Amino acid sequence: MARISKTARRRIQRLLGLGLLAATLESTALPALAGDCPGNPDALGTSRTLVVDPREHPRIGTMQYQETLPLRDHEVVLTFDDGPLPPHSLRVLDILARECVKATFFTVGRMARDYPQHLRRVFAAGHSIGTHSQNHPLGMNRMPIERARQEIDDGIASATAALGDEAALAPFMRIPGLRRAQGIEDYLASRNIQLWSADFPADDWRPISAERVYQLAISRIEAKGKGILLLHDIQARTVAALPRILRTLKERGYRIVHVVPATANRPKTATEPQDWRMHPMPATVAAVSPSPAAQAPSPAEAGTLPAPVIPDSQPNQGQLVLPSEVFDRSQRFVRGLVPRLHDWAFWRRPSPLAPSERLFVPGQNFFTFGEKPAGPLLAAVPLQQPARPAVGTGHTIEDNEQPIPLDASTVKHTIPGSAPTLRSTFR
Repeated sequence: MARISKTARRRIQRLLGLGLLAATLESTALPALAGDCPGNPDALGTSRTLVVDPREHPRIGTMQYQETLPLRDHEVVLTFDDGPLPPHSLRVLDILARECVKATFFTVGRMARDYPQHLRRVFAAGHSIGTHSQNHPLGMNRMPIERARQEIDDGIASATAALGDEAALAPFMRIPGLRRAQGIEDYLASRNIQLWSADFPADDWRPISAERVYQLAISRIEAKGKGILLLHDIQARTVAALPRILRTLKERGYRIVHVVPATANRPKTATEPQDWRMHPMPATVAAVSPSPAAQAPSPAEAGTLPAPVIPDSQPNQGQLVLPSEVFDRSQRFVRGLVPRLHDWAFWRRPSPLAPSERLFVPGQNFFTFGEKPAGPLLAAVPLQQPARPAVGTGHTIEDNEQPIPLDASTVKHTIPGSAPTLRSTFR
């Protein structure tokens, strides 16, 4: 048997060691810690890597769905849409590299086909790459499902061809404009592709300043305390705002999390179901029986209804959708226990009304939210007779409070001033 020289033996041991290290890196996906960032010891860095199984949580992002990534307080996931597009995408990569930050890029198939070398650079830098359709149509929710499927499949095929390795592409997708539809969601789930929405955007696709992009990103992150930030790597304003966004996140104690898909050699991160909620419900919730004997709460117990405001709401398919946590805070909307209007403290008077006492019709600004009204808010108020402005005064009924007797007839009065319906313009 031929003997192996010491030099050859050391070479074999070195190769085995490198193989073991590569396997370890694959299974653990070590983050780029701030202290290990070359040339920037004060870098933001990547605090940890989150490994997810798309099959278990097929749709994430509280802008549209109940679940989001299982992040801890003050953890943020950076995502970039629409690239690659030089020079902006390359500058975004340079900024992230200086801070040793890892992100997730949702590439458009046509862009991947036109700039394959730039997409390969995204992958070489250690970022995750998902897809964003082939041609970025903003009406995917209105397309025939066959055409929408073709957009999804072609986008995946183009990105895979550009990367040269099917395993380099993460099974993540974001729909252009966040225009979701049931057929699209079902198709992605059937292919075990995780559909990403977001928790907050920075509106950087709009013609706004870099300063405004920065303000929106930070204020919305601070409002929720954690979540998925939606940005675009094809915009000059994003390039200008990104360094300051990262510095502010560092100063305020936020940490960046990198998300990767689970594989045979990389098991998913252990989580609990409640971790996938933005604001998990308490472990124990008092059960209330909707029995016929249940009584409406007294005015003292009822308190006041939560008053959601426009910034707390989210647009979804052109409709105004209030986040679930707005209603969770009241914990009073239980079947059989919804109090009647006259049970609430702010509708009751300290003592019974005498027949001679009079109520007042609220002015127009009583029901407004600080936005331009889009339509009337209807409310029934008993009137003795239809209220009309005095002839020749030039005033409307909303200019003054109109006294109405309690024992009036049942004519209806319309109170204008409801909040508008917002249309989604996300790109």
